Formats: sequence, structure tokens, C-alpha cells
Amino acid sequence: MTMTDSAAPADSARAARTGLGLAATVLTGVLALYIALVALGNITDFGTNQQYVRHVLAMDTTFKDDHLMWRAITSTTLQDTAYVVIIAWETVAAGVLVWGTWLWARRDAVRARRFSTYGLLMLILLFGAGFIAIGGEWFAMWQSKTWNGVDAATRVFLLSGVALIVNHLPDRDGRREPAI
Repeated sequence: MTMTDSAAPADSARAARTGLGLAATVLTGVLALYIALVALGNITDFGTNQQYVRHVLAMDTTFKDDHLMWRAITSTTLQDTAYVVIIAWETVAAGVLVWGTWLWARRDAVRARRFSTYGLLMLILLFGAGFIAIGGEWFAMWQSKTWNGVDAATRVFLLSGVALIVNHLPDRDGRREPAI
């Protein structure tokens, strides 16, 4: 066996970790960029998505079924409070994901995985529980032709789930540092 033959398995394992680390970095970074741009857009153009949140919560573009309309929130104060909470959540998630991306880039896999997990779970909660479940079902957003964000939320929810899975894949040796 030559020197290069004995080094090949170690290099292969290192390459696998590097490839997975690169994939985790890119996926986390893409989602960090996305949610940072969403938060920035909501802060600098407050009124556009404010109207979206108001219409979804008011349920004024749904089928107006009497069995559902009791769920509507028509108070603009409550609607705007919900919108500010959403923006704050997006901003924190962006910061956590940017930090996770930075840690992946520095090859600090243990902390990168931890922070990426936190940020990705924040997106899954926002888009899955917030927009798909609460907005889509509780407030019947799926019924609206104008103010329906279920498809967009589903895309972010699924991409976040894929990124979370990639963040937790073991390397070829079956090793993985604990996430939390």
C-alpha cells in the first residue's frame, strides 16, 4: 500500500463532510438571505404586506361562511400588532440563520448545526404553523383569490425542511455532532 492509498479513506471522509457542510452552508445561507430580504421589505415597505395581514385576519375576501366568520379579527390594532410580531420573528430568524451560515463557513459544525436548527425551526413555525395552518386554515386564506399566500408559504416551509434535514445528515462514517 502506498502513502496515497492509506490516506484515501481519510480524504474521502473529509470530502464527504466538506460536501455536506457546503450543502448545509448554502441552504442555510439561501434561507437567511430570503428571510432577511422579506423582513427588510416588510420594514421598508410596511404598508404592502400590512394590507395582506389585515385582509387575511379580517377574512373579507373569503366565502364569508357564517360558520367561519366568527374567527375574523377586524380590529386594525390587533391586525397591525400581529404584523409587527411577524416582522420581528422574521428579523430574529434572519439573524439566527445568518449566524448559522457564518458558523458553517467557519467550519464550526457543532454550533452551526445548532444555530441553523434554531433558525430553520423558526421558519417552519412561521410558514407552517403561522401561514399554512393559522392563516390558511383558521382564517380560510385558501379561499381568497387575492390574499392567498398558502403556496408561497408551502415553498418556504418545504425548503426549510430540506435544509433542516441536510443540516442533520451524518457524514459517510455515520458520525454527526449533536445538534443541541
